Amino acid sequence: MSHPDFNLLAALDVLLAEGSVAGAARVLGLSDSAMSRTLLRLRTVTGDPLLVRAGRRLVPTPHALALGARVRSLTDEVKAVLRPADRALDIAGLERVFTLRANEGFVATFAAPIVAAVTEAAPGVTLRFAPKPDKNVRFLREGIVDLEIGVLGDSAPEIKVQTLFRDRFVGIVRKGHPLAQGEVTAARYAAFGHVVTSRRGRTHGPVDAALEALGLQRRVVVVVPDFPATMAIAATSDLVGLVSRSFVRAGADKSLLHEFDLPVQTSAITISQMWHPRFHADPAHGWLRETVLSVCRSHPAASEA
Repeated sequence: MSHPDFNLLAALDVLLAEGSVAGAARVLGLSDSAMSRTLLRLRTVTGDPLLVRAGRRLVPTPHALALGARVRSLTDEVKAVLRPADRALDIAGLERVFTLRANEGFVATFAAPIVAAVTEAAPGVTLRFAPKPDKNVRFLREGIVDLEIGVLGDSAPEIKVQTLFRDRFVGIVRKGHPLAQGEVTAARYAAFGHVVTSRRGRTHGPVDAALEALGLQRRVVVVVPDFPATMAIAATSDLVGLVSRSFVRAGADKSLLHEFDLPVQTSAITISQMWHPRFHADPAHGWLRETVLSVCRSHPAASEA
């Protein structure tokens, strides 16, 4: 059969168990004639009589006896597949590897408390943090990662998104820097050289657009791929750094760096967690999402941002 009728499998299971057309008809809620037609179809499909007359009753053929255990096993498996999913979850006994894709700033700030919360509740769970050099949605679509964390890019329409917290950029300079004293105006800010963070090596961003609207332009001296490098350079030079406030609050050495609000308006940064619909109804994945959400929203770095 090119397209087998799997209803025949359940009918064969009942027929073999009951040993009669009438008995199978009662179990399946069919008429005797309908059950007889089903038996005829089964005989055609299998090429075997299956049940034959022996006096007033039917007895299974050798082929039917050989099929009996397999038919019951397959029927039970089909029922298990079609049964509603069991949503009960034993967190303490959960053994699973979850992969989270996030940038260095998020990992440096939030990985430790996420790991602490996860291992306390589920010691059998392993977390794997993968680097995020881009916003390619294929990692979610192909099931390579369980969660993608960061700023939403050109995502696919099916991807699920949940806001974790909102952040913003702040300026940083070394202790004793001229911008650490007095009001930081747009003109004073633009007068110094700058170190910026960009995975793609970009030198122009929202701050530059805001300065240009005021007729000002800053000079980008250094471009680095992550916030720790920006902070290290700002702490040992006269260059002005630009980092997210959550990262500064979590990882900055207050004895070396001074933080200040930008003198121009920039849009807030929305940090989200994203996942593919294949995991949406998975209880273990749902627990992981709730854990990440709880940790992020209760973290001082996020609440202050």
